[in-house]
Amino acid sequence: MNAPDRPRFAPDWLELRERADAAARAPELLRPLRERLSAQSAEAGPDGTRGLVIRDLGCGTGSMGRWLAVRLPGPQHWILHDHDPLLLEHAGARMPVTAADGTPVEAMTARGDLADLSAADLAGTSLVTASALLDLLTREEVEDLAEACVRAGCPVLLALSVAGRVELTPSDPLDVEIAEAFNDHQRRTDQGRALLGPDAIAAAVAAFERRGATVLVRSSPWRLGCVESALIAEWLRGWVGAAHAQRPDLAPEAVAYLRRRLEECAAGDLNVEVYHTDLLALPRPVSGSA
Repeated sequence: MNAPDRPRFAPDWLELRERADAAARAPELLRPLRERLSAQSAEAGPDGTRGLVIRDLGCGTGSMGRWLAVRLPGPQHWILHDHDPLLLEHAGARMPVTAADGTPVEAMTARGDLADLSAADLAGTSLVTASALLDLLTREEVEDLAEACVRAGCPVLLALSVAGRVELTPSDPLDVEIAEAFNDHQRRTDQGRALLGPDAIAAAVAAFERRGATVLVRSSPWRLGCVESALIAEWLRGWVGAAHAQRPDLAPEAVAYLRRRLEECAAGDLNVEVYHTDLLALPRPVSGSA
């Protein structure tokens, strides 16, 4: 596939959401992941490093690496992939240096798009990860990712994919219409690419299972209250803004809705649950691996 550059995300937004992301990720997927990784032989990585070789696709500022590296044994060699050099600089500078068992964690950055990765590129890779990325892909891109990972026998952990469900407390009569418009925006066609949005998890499950992988899915919602008011406010602006972009006819209702919701947020009276889904795919090991 030849996909264009992914949307660029401001480091400030990624930093703002990191704590909520860490609290939301599904820890119950770690046990089967550790079991699979411990069963793999400690073969040398692409640069001669022994231990786990982990590729983080669309790494952003590296929040997945900071969360996961300290929860897995090592030694670990991370390859952080992103098209944005500024984000790569953030990610590479802030990776942990020790794994869960005290062994070293090393990281290198690689500028590029996941569309460039093939099964041959993934040879020797112990794990592919991505966070808040799956819903930005097309069906073809999901199929290609599944094909590359399954052919390489490489486990995949895809975290925090948009599930298409939001709950705000207290409720508002416009909640449902805004949510539906946002979901339609997530499914939009962008530069000729028909994005999957909230349909991405179902597409990924089907793509991996059709190729014989075992797939585990768990909910990973943000649960935000007054402590996270800054994140709620920024999320609201983006959520309503995307809905308005999809449905210009919602103005001026959307403008008034956003103003009401921001006032409730500032007063500490708004709670939000934003539903995501985490997916772990475990392909059959390729010949010669454990």
